Amino acid sequence: MRATILHGPGDVRVEERPKPLVEKPTDAVIKVVAACVCGSDLWPYRGIADYGPAAAMGHEYVGVVETVGNEVKLVKPGDFVVGSFFASDNTCEICRSGYQSRCVINEHVGAAQAEYLRVPLADGTLVATPGQPDPDLMPSLLAASDVLGTGWFAAVAAESGPGKTVAVVGDGAVGLLGVLSARQLGAERVIAMSRHPARQAVAREFGATDIVAERGDEGVAKVKELTGGMGAHSVIEAVGTQQSMEQAIHACRPGGHVGFVGIAHEVALNGLDLFFSGVHLHGGPAPVRRFLPDLIKLIWDRAINPGLVFDLTLPLDQAPEAYKAMDERRAIKALLQP
Repeated sequence: MRATILHGPGDVRVEERPKPLVEKPTDAVIKVVAACVCGSDLWPYRGIADYGPAAAMGHEYVGVVETVGNEVKLVKPGDFVVGSFFASDNTCEICRSGYQSRCVINEHVGAAQAEYLRVPLADGTLVATPGQPDPDLMPSLLAASDVLGTGWFAAVAAESGPGKTVAVVGDGAVGLLGVLSARQLGAERVIAMSRHPARQAVAREFGATDIVAERGDEGVAKVKELTGGMGAHSVIEAVGTQQSMEQAIHACRPGGHVGFVGIAHEVALNGLDLFFSGVHLHGGPAPVRRFLPDLIKLIWDRAINPGLVFDLTLPLDQAPEAYKAMDERRAIKALLQP
């Protein structure tokens, strides 16, 4: 089969690799219908993170179940499924508390930018759709696999809800879907922090009421100006840098909540600054599996259209161009079709 392999910074290739097989009785192998490039994939692509030599890429996927192990009971060959980027049994105490991404036997699901994918712990990881989806729903279902689930978790972690003002730091796919999620959860006002007109337009489409183009201290000052000097009730941090985390904490009012989901890279918080901020911090790798059934229903019923974040669709063979386009910010998010 063809698979996307990262050989080093800026060096993405689509190569032949062995087709995955069922290795454990709890596995499933799916034929990937759609995958995509994640903003987190750009960290190793840029040389900021090291995935090692010849890393098989991708962790967002939808597809059709081809084979299952003999202990898999909840999904079957022929099912169209959406999965999360962490495999989970969905039965342990951690999973039952809603944190499937930290399941006691969790396993990262990688190598999804390919024609086929082995999914461990299939019964706890995959969710079947009510039937075979219409083609136009494919981008939105794919978004549910990570960026929508992550944006939703960020909005939940930030305690978004009726009467709240939510500020969103980051205008990538996760940040934009954080806007959508906050509005779906009932937020009265959503401030999208973005300097890019195309992304601002998507934020508006998803329900942003205000746009702040400034960053850092200037961005914080603008949020406070919009909120009577107090700051937002809820802030979503969807980048993972020192500046974005500080901006999120400082834009939040005392007693407010910051939901952070950007993978942290060299982020070090000042203890006294955090102490006197009076804010709640909650985040980490999103337990996408917790939200998948509800998100799939919203998409299936056409109540939301998170697939708008995909503004570039390419065949799998053009994965190198997908990475390049996202790296150069010519695309918000690139969908790959095997």
